[in-house]
Amino acid sequence: MEIDLPEVIAEVKAAFERYEQALVSNDVAVLGELFRNDPRTLRYGIGENLYGYEAISGFRAGRSPVGLNRRTAKTVITSYGRDTAVASTLFYRDTAPGKVGRQMQTWIRFPEGWRVVAAHVSIIDESKET
Repeated sequence: MEIDLPEVIAEVKAAFERYEQALVSNDVAVLGELFRNDPRTLRYGIGENLYGYEAISGFRAGRSPVGLNRRTAKTVITSYGRDTAVASTLFYRDTAPGKVGRQMQTWIRFPEGWRVVAAHVSIIDESKET
């Protein structure tokens, strides 16, 4: 298996950056597009466990657009072959001083493009970051 093919990393990085822009601007349509429309898609959030695309899109539609700005750091994208990648990043929000968020996404290439099939978001005290 080929790991970290440069062209695959570039594609997933572009998809990840598109996701980030959609997240901070509350572009629900793009967020919905980038998650796989499938009942097996899941997202473990800071305060919710969402099973299936419908639950994820419902969460996004009902989420307040206030306080979504964040900055990312230490983003790592690793590809496995040509159709699978994992994106991991830390994030910081001014609305949560002293906290660091952690996000991991599993991206799969489908005929319609790269889609998130699993995501996990959590927050810890910044003092515990290593």
